Amino acid sequence: MPDLGRTLVMLGIAVAVVGLVLMVAPNIPWLGKLPGDVLVRRERFTLYFPIVTCLVVSVVLTVIMNLFFRN
Repeated sequence: MPDLGRTLVMLGIAVAVVGLVLMVAPNIPWLGKLPGDVLVRRERFTLYFPIVTCLVVSVVLTVIMNLFFRN
């Protein structure tokens, strides 16, 4: 049972962190507007794929996770 409790606490913390990031993300001016993000506008169609932003966020999260969860 202690493992289940620990898992639920970690899940709750993760949900809270994601919520905070979603609240703060619109205030970060460069997020989603990096060079390399794909934006295609046509008459009735818009495609936006933030590939470089995804890569940067992935690298940052990987570094943070490696710092906190090393064995």
